[in-house]
Amino acid sequence: MDKASSTYRIHKCSKCPGDTEYHCVSCPCDLCPQCKENHVKDLQTINHDVVSHRDIINYIPTQEICVRHPSHVYIKYCEPCQVPACKKCRKHRKHKKIDVKTAHKTKRQQYRGTVHTIRNEALFYRPVLLPRIKADFKTCHTEFSLYLSEMLTKAPTLKNLINKVRKDLKYNVFCDFNFKHRCLKQMIEMNRHIVSLQEYELRYVQPEFTFSALQFLSFTKTALPQIHLTLHTSHLSMTESLNKEDVMESLSAIQITKKGNRRVGNQCLLKLTSGAEFHQSLTLTGVDRCYHISFVTSDRVWVSDHRNNLILTDTTGVPQHRVEDSCRGNGLHTVNSESELIYINRNYNINRLSKDMKTTTTFIERADSTWRPRCVYWSPSTGNLLVGMYNNDTMTGKVTRYNQSGQLSHTIQNDNTGLRLYSEPIYITENNNGDVVVSDCIGLSGAVVVTELGGRHRFSYTRHPSGSVLEPRGICTDALSHILVCDDRTNTVQMLDRDGQFLSHLLIRPSGIFTPHSLSYDVNTHRLWVGSPSNNTVVIYRYITRQDALTDLNPATTDVMESLSEIPTTGTEKPQQGNQYLLKLMSPPELLPSLTVTGVDRCLHISCVISDRVWVSDDWNNLILTDTTGVPLHHVEDSCSSDGLHTVNSENELIYINRNYNINKLSKDMKTTTTFIERADSTWEPQCVYWSPSTGDLLVAMSIDDTETGKVTRYNQSGQLTQTIQNDNTGLGLYRKPHFITENNNGDVVVSDSVGAVVVTERGGRHRFTYTGHPSGSVIEPYGICPDALSHILVCDDRTKTVQMIDSDGQFLSHLLISPSGIFTPYSLSYDVNTHRLWVGSRYNKVVLYRYITRQDALTDEHTPRPNEDDVFSSTPAV
Repeated sequence: MDKASSTYRIHKCSKCPGDTEYHCVSCPCDLCPQCKENHVKDLQTINHDVVSHRDIINYIPTQEICVRHPSHVYIKYCEPCQVPACKKCRKHRKHKKIDVKTAHKTKRQQYRGTVHTIRNEALFYRPVLLPRIKADFKTCHTEFSLYLSEMLTKAPTLKNLINKVRKDLKYNVFCDFNFKHRCLKQMIEMNRHIVSLQEYELRYVQPEFTFSALQFLSFTKTALPQIHLTLHTSHLSMTESLNKEDVMESLSAIQITKKGNRRVGNQCLLKLTSGAEFHQSLTLTGVDRCYHISFVTSDRVWVSDHRNNLILTDTTGVPQHRVEDSCRGNGLHTVNSESELIYINRNYNINRLSKDMKTTTTFIERADSTWRPRCVYWSPSTGNLLVGMYNNDTMTGKVTRYNQSGQLSHTIQNDNTGLRLYSEPIYITENNNGDVVVSDCIGLSGAVVVTELGGRHRFSYTRHPSGSVLEPRGICTDALSHILVCDDRTNTVQMLDRDGQFLSHLLIRPSGIFTPHSLSYDVNTHRLWVGSPSNNTVVIYRYITRQDALTDLNPATTDVMESLSEIPTTGTEKPQQGNQYLLKLMSPPELLPSLTVTGVDRCLHISCVISDRVWVSDDWNNLILTDTTGVPLHHVEDSCSSDGLHTVNSENELIYINRNYNINKLSKDMKTTTTFIERADSTWEPQCVYWSPSTGDLLVAMSIDDTETGKVTRYNQSGQLTQTIQNDNTGLGLYRKPHFITENNNGDVVVSDSVGAVVVTERGGRHRFTYTGHPSGSVIEPYGICPDALSHILVCDDRTKTVQMIDSDGQFLSHLLISPSGIFTPYSLSYDVNTHRLWVGSRYNKVVLYRYITRQDALTDEHTPRPNEDDVFSSTPAV
C-alpha cells in the first residue's frame, strides 16, 4: 500500500475547528488547548475529568536505560529513595520497590488534585493577582510619602534633622527594606511561578508520545513541592508619637509586617445570575425525606430524614453508606476538612465517622442531661465544631463551640443585655466573616439569629419586609456571604445579605420540591443542593457564576445585542383580544342580589349552565341544580365529595366525578347518566374537571395522596386520553394536589393547587408560571378559580379572605373582593360569559353575585378617553 496516499483521520476539537489535545471523560468530548482552558474554568464543567489525549489511547512507553548500568533498563521504583532502579542497583535491593508503571500511575493520581487546582484556580486567579501586585508597586512610594509628611507635621522644629535623616535613610538604610524592590520582587516571583506552572502543564500534562514516566516521577520529587499558589504581601505602619528625644526611634519604627497570603476576594471573581438555574434533580433511595444535607465533595453528600436514616449518596441517588445509630433531627450532621462525618447519635453524643467509614469514635460525650444537642456545624475557618443545643425544661437554646480536641471553648446563650438569644436551634452554620448563623424555630414562627465569632449579637431576621412571619428551616451561606434560609410558611428560599437585609426570594415553591426544607452549598462548583420535607427529592441549582473576563470585558458585543433586542419585529406582537375593545373594568364591583341555596351545606363549587341556572356542590356528596331563587331543581345522588368535581359542556350536560371516581355525564334533560371516562388506575384519584369551550376537550386533574403528586390529563370528545401534564421542562413535578381546574381564553391550563399555588401551563403543557400570592413570596391558600372575558385569572384566597385578580401572565393586579359581605370567606367562583356576572360561593350555603366588567358603550366612549387600567387596579376594592 502506498503510504503517501493513505488517509489519516485527525481528531478535531468538539467545540471548534482546532486540533484536539485533550479529552473530557465526563462529557465526553475532545478539546483543543483553548477550549480545554475554558472547559475547566466554567462552573458547569469545573469538576469534569479532563485528561491528555494520550491517556485514552494505547501507546508504548519508552524504556529507559539505567544510568549506572547501561545494559539494563529501569523496571522498578524505589519508594524510600523515590528514584527508579534496575536489577543491578544494589543500593535499593533491601528497599521496598514497586513496578515503575504502577508508580507512575500512582503519582499521576496523587497529583491529580494539584493539577486540578492549577487549572481551575491558579490560572483563573492570575489576571486578578498580577494587576494588584502592579498596583502595590505604584502606590508604595505614595504611602511612604504620607509617613514622611506625618513626621514633618509632628516635628517642624526638627526639619533640618529630618531632612538629614531622610537623606541618610534613602542612601544607607532604605536599601534594606526598599518597598519598591519588594513589590518588584513579588511580581518577578509571580511571573516565575506562572512560567513554572506553564512549563509543568506543557511538559507533564500535555506531553508528546515520547513522554517519559520516569521524568514525571523525578519531577514530582523535586518540582511539585516547590509549587506555591499564593504569595505574601506587606503592610506599612508607623508609631504615632514623634518628639525631639526619640526622632530616630520613630523613624526606625517604620516596619514591614506580613498580612498573610495574597488572595482574591470572591466579589471580584463571582457574580449572581439573574435567577436560580436548574442544574439537576435526583431521587434518593434509603431516606424517606430530605431533612438535612451535608456536602462532602461535588458529587457526594450525606442526607438524613426524620426516621433515623442517614446515608451517603452520589448524584445518582444510590446510597453508598448508611449510619445506623443517628438520632432524629434536623441539622444533625456535618463534614470536616478530612471528609469525616460528624453527627449526633441516638444517645445525643457527637460521633465522628472516619473517611473510610470503618471507624466510629465518640468526639464529644453528652455531659449534661438537661441539654440536648440539636444541630452541628464544622467551621472550615477555625476547625471548631459549633453545636446548637436545646433545654426542654426551660425551653431555651444555646450555641457551644468546641476546639479540634473536643474541648468546650465558648458558649453563646444571651445577648449583651442578658436576654436569651435562642429558643430551639435546629440548623446552624457559619458565614465567611466568622458570624455564627442559627435557624431558630419557635412553634410556627422563628428567626435567623446571627452573632459575631465572639458571641456578640448582630441581628435577628424574623420576617419578610412585607410582614409575613418567618418559619425558618434549613440554612446555609454562599461564597458571596449571602445567608440562605428555607421558609416553611411561604415555601420559599430567602436570600439575605450578611447584615440581615432581605435581598430576594431565590426560590418560590420550586417544582418537584414545593416546600424547600434543607440546604447545602458546594463551595467548589457553586451549586446549591435543596432537599424536600415531603419526598426524597433533591434539586440542584446554580445562581452564582464566575466573572469571566473574556465575556464581561467585551461591552461592544453587549451593546450590539441590547440594541438589536430593542428593534421591534413585525408579526411578533401579542395578539389583542377582541373583548379588550368591547369590555372594560368597573370600579368598584357592583353587588347584585344574593341567594341562599337549599339542598347543600356549603357552596364549594359552582358551574354555570345558563345565566340563571347553576350546579352547586358541597363536601357532603350533595350536588344540585338551582336557579337565582336558591331552590333546588335537580339532585345528583352519586357524586363524590371533591372540590371542583363538576363542569358543564356546550350541550348543557353535567360532567361530574362519582363516588367510584369514574367521570359521568348527565344528559341535558337529566334523565340519562352515562360513564364518560372509567377510572383505569386505582393509584390516581381524579380531583376536579373542566370542559374546554375552545377545544371541546375535558381537563381532569388527578393526585396521589400518599406521595402528594398531581397531574392533569386531557381527554377528547370521545373520552380518549390525548395528553398528560405532570412535569416542567426540567422533569420536576408541577402539582401536589390540584383541587380546581379551568382554562383561560388563550388556552392556558390553570390549576388551583391546594398546597399554596396557582400553576399555569400552556395548552401543550409547557410551564408558564406559578403564582404563590401577593407580594411575591407571600403565602396563598387557593380555592375556587376562574378566568373572565378579559383573560384575568380570579382566585379565592382562604388566607386573606379575598378574591385576587391576576393577569394572564401571572402578575397581581388587585384584590377584587376583600371579605365580601354575606360571604366573608369566598371559596368558589364561576364567571358567566353571557351576562359578565361573577358567582361567588362561601363555606356556607350563601352565593353572592357581582358585576365588575361592563361593555364599552360606543356612543358614550367615542369621545371619552378610556380609563387608565392601572388607575382602576389601584383604586380601593369593594368589601
